[in-house]
Amino acid sequence: MMSVVHRLSAGWLLDHLSFINKAGYQLCHSSQRPDGAPITSTSSVNPVVPSCFTSISSPVDVPAPELGAAVERAVEISHTRYVFRDEFFQVFKPHIVAFPQKKPQQRNLEAGHTGLKDNTNGAEQEGGARSDDADSVASVRKTCKRKHSGLNQGELDALEYHTKIRGLIWDGSTSIVQEGFKSGFLQSISAEHSCSKNVVMEHIGCGLAELCEMAKRFPSVNENAHQIIQMTAEVTIPEQDLLSCVTENMTSYAKILNLMGQKYLVPPKSSFLLSDISCMKPLLDYKKKYDVIVIDPPWANKSVKRSNRYSYLSPWQIKQIPISALAAPNCLVVTWVTNRQKHLRFVKDELYPHWSVKTLAEWHWVKITRSGEFIFPLDSSHKKPYEVLVLGRVQGNVDLSLRKSEVEEPSIPDHKLIVSVPCILHSHKPPLAEVLTEFIKPDMECLELFARSLQPGWTSWGNEVLKFQHIDYFTTLQSEN
Repeated sequence: MMSVVHRLSAGWLLDHLSFINKAGYQLCHSSQRPDGAPITSTSSVNPVVPSCFTSISSPVDVPAPELGAAVERAVEISHTRYVFRDEFFQVFKPHIVAFPQKKPQQRNLEAGHTGLKDNTNGAEQEGGARSDDADSVASVRKTCKRKHSGLNQGELDALEYHTKIRGLIWDGSTSIVQEGFKSGFLQSISAEHSCSKNVVMEHIGCGLAELCEMAKRFPSVNENAHQIIQMTAEVTIPEQDLLSCVTENMTSYAKILNLMGQKYLVPPKSSFLLSDISCMKPLLDYKKKYDVIVIDPPWANKSVKRSNRYSYLSPWQIKQIPISALAAPNCLVVTWVTNRQKHLRFVKDELYPHWSVKTLAEWHWVKITRSGEFIFPLDSSHKKPYEVLVLGRVQGNVDLSLRKSEVEEPSIPDHKLIVSVPCILHSHKPPLAEVLTEFIKPDMECLELFARSLQPGWTSWGNEVLKFQHIDYFTTLQSEN
């Protein structure tokens, strides 16, 4: 089950839900004797790491080989598989439809299918955006000033940027959506779905960000204490330990973490640190250098300030992230950026140079419904149906003993699109793991900063790093022995 549904020259059609579920959220349960009595553990060596195959104490009068055979006969391993709830990806209608009294313009992608609908705010379109925009940026500015004299400089800058990339977004999305209809991954909306309402989820889980803030008042942890917590079964880890150590699940099964009365699923082959930016030392002490670092900073904007949904960082604070201490030579750095041009310029002109990162490309995440429409009108002045990713590579000295062919990295193409149906849960970004595989070498170390979920094979860090791992976001698919 691949999260990349289609790979085209313009970019990728991504299935976020499949990526989550292929992680393998399968639990290995404790065993029982045939008579129903549980096989209990008397081991007290490390209560945090009990084995899935629970041990028993050895009676003095029973030889070890015979005891082992008896245990093997008594053990019955059962598994429970969890999957992410698919209603979080059932986005059938655009969030905003411009001028609903008029029929939106449509481009026929294939006989029998109506493709990407471009619901615009009155902009003239002849079958979509022209790749070679006739209007120059200057004329757009003049037109905008005549029609919207109240726009500030930031809004004019955003319009200028949108004018440059609009054709790329439209043409690339159209070709990708077309393939989605051909394969049946995308489908025309039904009457039943047109009347459906999006799922509204109440806040679940404990306050992870608040817990990280509270941790600053915890007594300091002995630096000689263990720096890594290894999970091999369902565990309850004291908050102080969890917030001061990297936690690993290096087994082949998912594990359950109990934290402040809540349960979180930890996928196999994953590791994480729950902390805020003031407590990154355990991640630095983890002694890993990463070949890929994905960053989703909590950018400040008016919406965030009004809603108080999460804390945000200033540009100065973001610059303090110790990328040089975390990055391997030639590390690929990918940063999510809002559509504010102020943030985009900051990443390219200040942040990346500060980190000795050379900007290589800009990609765009394009959000669509399951029927192939933009979730916001493409030319909306309120919100755009796309977000920006800036890709760069760490520059620095490379061991001269290495031949050039050994240190060359695949080139990163510009203006690629990642098209997907977004999760209705706020800030649940689409996965980049499979998208980036063709641009990185196998078995590379990967890190996500400001993560809100975990991925197999990745290390994740953030003050809400377990947010979307809460067990209530999942449902049981099946149980089997």
